[in-house]
Parts: sequence; structure tokens; C-alpha cells
Amino acid sequence: QVQLVESGGGLVQAGGSLRLSCAASGRTFSTYAMGWFRQAPGKERDFVISISRSGANTYYADSVKGRFTISRENAKNTVYLQMNSLKPEDTAVYYCAASGSSYLTRTDESDYWGQGTQVTVSS
Repeated sequence: QVQLVESGGGLVQAGGSLRLSCAASGRTFSTYAMGWFRQAPGKERDFVISISRSGANTYYADSVKGRFTISRENAKNTVYLQMNSLKPEDTAVYYCAASGSSYLTRTDESDYWGQGTQVTVSS
């Protein structure tokens, strides 16, 4: 079992930045691909960004390329999401996810989910 706990959400003005963190329990963090998904009210949960087990590969949704970056510290069992140039359309609950697969770009590839953290971007 892996437990994921997100932190760092909040309210920010358009153009601002936020960094989300996701702390994972357990000793097998480095064996999981990690990612972030988001869900706006009335919409489905969508893929945002992910990183491979070693951190060598990253995958992005087109909507966040050039603005969001993901990184991980396996020694700290933590993955980070740095969000820059935020837009009102980035407003959503952001969920951390872990997958035992090599890739994580779809919700059905995730084995574990965090509880989510709210990000609100005001115009």
C-alpha cells in the first residue's frame, strides 16, 4: 500500500506560481511512476504531468507545456509540481497519483491516489 498526501494548494492571481508537493509512504517510492491529474467542477479528471521512476522522463499535457514542471526526490519519497504562469483555467483540484506501470498518463493507469488539493487562480 502507498499513501499519498498532497500539499501546497491555494489561491493565486493569474500569472503567479505555486508549488505542490506529494509525500508518499512506504519504501518502494522509486518503483512507481508519479503524476498529477486535475479535476475542475463538473469535469472529468484529466492528466496534467508525470515523471518516470528514475526521473529521466517526463510527460506533459499540451495545456501545461512550458508552464508546469515535475520533479521527484526518491530519497524523500516526494514528488513536486511547479506551476508557473498560472491561468484561471488551471483552477481545479489537483491529485497526486502513483503507478506501478512504466508510464502514467491516464487515470486508469494509476494504482494510488492522494486526497487532492485545491488550486484556485483568480483573474
